[in-house]
Amino acid sequence: MAKPGAIRTFLFGDRHADRVVPPSGFTAQLTLFAAGAMAFLAVFALALAFAAGRLAQNWGQELAGTATVRIIAPPGEALEQSQTALRVLETTAGVADARLLSDEEQRALLAPWFGAELSLESLPVPRLITLDLSPSDFDAAGLRLRLAAEVPGATLDDHGRWRAPLARAAGRLRALAWGSGILIAASVAAIVTLAANAALSANAQVVRVLRLIGATDRYIAGAFIRRFAVRAVLGALAGTILGVIALALMPAGAGASGLLTGLSFTGAGWLVPFSIPVLSGVVALLATAAAARKALRDLA
Repeated sequence: MAKPGAIRTFLFGDRHADRVVPPSGFTAQLTLFAAGAMAFLAVFALALAFAAGRLAQNWGQELAGTATVRIIAPPGEALEQSQTALRVLETTAGVADARLLSDEEQRALLAPWFGAELSLESLPVPRLITLDLSPSDFDAAGLRLRLAAEVPGATLDDHGRWRAPLARAAGRLRALAWGSGILIAASVAAIVTLAANAALSANAQVVRVLRLIGATDRYIAGAFIRRFAVRAVLGALAGTILGVIALALMPAGAGASGLLTGLSFTGAGWLVPFSIPVLSGVVALLATAAAARKALRDLA
């Protein structure tokens, strides 16, 4: 377990140890810029992951709560079969509401493809009944059997063939977002490692002198580790704040089913991005520690 004094030194620094690492230069700028840029991108990766999760949930709930009965019958029988189907649906468990679409509603559905002046009498358009469901009580297989027996021209569509592909697509988007986050963390580690190696190589003579006067490799490595971890945290904090501001300024979507319009956090989710600076500091600490140990062995 780390000693309290060591933790205090790591957090607040040691003015003598800090002199081992140059306070400015391209390594400082590189670490700050890289951590900030990667944190900015990580905010959007997290937002995409959360948005994809919400999208999958919304799509699943919306489609699971509705169904359609399509009735294909000769013109003289379509209305009679529709009324029979409605009576069947009224006594079906799990069907909260069943409504036969009017000619005007069906014409509006077909207008984008056939134009507003479409005459339903000129096309063999099926009658449509929309259902609002209670999914926990609804038995699609049982309803299909009842419709087949009492309404020969009726077909039940529970939207299952649409729901599954949409849920898979949203799940893959979420996996892509988390994968992007892992790549961003790896990029931060790589850039911090390069910067630490460059700083150690540039101060090789200082390291040798410190060894001659009795400084241990642990003391020398600690100075580099702390300096680069702090730079990574500060850069990541700035990038996170900019990313959160950018998300907050994005226009809100008109509905809950859009992906890009819903690319943001909700409620307490706005606190999640602020874990990025902490994770960046941990990644930088581990990467710098590994780079420092290797560089000090090479300078031995």
